[in-house]
Amino acid sequence: MTDRSKTAPPLAGRRVLDLSRVLAGPWCTMVLADLGADVTKVEHPRGGDDTRHWGPPYTGGESAYYLCANRNKRSIALDISKPEGQAIVKALAAQADVLVENYKLGGLDKYGLDYASIAAINPRIVYCSVSGYGRTSPIAERPGYDYVIQAEGGLMSVTGPVDGEPMKVGVAVADLFTGMAAAQAILAALIAADRDGEGQHLDMALYDCQLSMLANVGSAALVAGTEPKRYGNGHPTVVPYQLFDTSDGQVVIAVGNDGQFAALCTRLLERPDLASDECFAKNSARVTNRAALLAELIPLIAQRPTEWWLEGLRSVGVPTGAVRGVGEALAAPETQARGMVASVPHPSAGEVRLVASPLKLGRTPVVDPVAPPTLGQHSREVLEGLGYDAAIIDRLVADGIIG
Repeated sequence: MTDRSKTAPPLAGRRVLDLSRVLAGPWCTMVLADLGADVTKVEHPRGGDDTRHWGPPYTGGESAYYLCANRNKRSIALDISKPEGQAIVKALAAQADVLVENYKLGGLDKYGLDYASIAAINPRIVYCSVSGYGRTSPIAERPGYDYVIQAEGGLMSVTGPVDGEPMKVGVAVADLFTGMAAAQAILAALIAADRDGEGQHLDMALYDCQLSMLANVGSAALVAGTEPKRYGNGHPTVVPYQLFDTSDGQVVIAVGNDGQFAALCTRLLERPDLASDECFAKNSARVTNRAALLAELIPLIAQRPTEWWLEGLRSVGVPTGAVRGVGEALAAPETQARGMVASVPHPSAGEVRLVASPLKLGRTPVVDPVAPPTLGQHSREVLEGLGYDAAIIDRLVADGIIG
């Protein structure tokens, strides 16, 4: 097979106008930016994206939260409540392939920046609205907050200790689910626009995306007609598949099939009787007899140190891992080998370290990471690209329209 040289990133030449803030929308547009799109982030001149102020920690005046979701973008600080600001957004939209926004229902209508108004200017535009509950929901007017969505979307009810209170996930996953799903929808809509010559309105809801990501738990509720339970660090339908205490720490043991269970029992636990017991031999039986099996396993696993289990389990083909802290995970050799942490120049911090894109494309790789922009860092550059001369830009700055 002939090797093909690397070429431009997949979305090179595509323009994205980003009117979103916080996490779901910016995560979506960052994915598009990683893939090579020219993403222009529109922020209010006074304060900008809310997450710029969500700290500590900060570096160079920027919050770590803001830095996580805004690499590879340009920033224009623009007051869209003013007619001249709206005119600039419309001029940018006229040239854009994609517009992403997460304003409250009707929030952009009063500025003439709703889908119908923008589509009249640019019929090919893919206009993606991100909200908590969707534009057609009976509660569409409610704000979309990840914590609330995790609660209302069922995720918290199956997360946390068996006998404890419902727990949110430690990362804002409803926002992230939606950002990734929105990027996927936008890519599909771009393909359709190339084929049909028409854009469309995408209506992406945190609530919908949270429900879809319940996956097997949601499916089980529909099939069984019963309410799923919390299993803490266990698994509802695979046993043993959880965190165990060792003599000096903890270890994750993830037995995915009956062969792995037999290997665990016969080669490490020296309890072949467990593997042959009809109460435990098959996974379905282990699920039914979970408590009895764990009563056997817990004291056996607690007899030896974590490293012994990690080496032994891997040697017999049973999936396992130690529980790392975030810093440990980011510093791990496999993290470095995959290029998942990047150090990039930053205008105020000097240099910042970022988690990199996970997208690995062999022939059309993602772009090298560039630091998230400071507020209004590219305002003049963007306006010059629209044909504004220096005198007009100076006046817009003096009038507070841009920053």
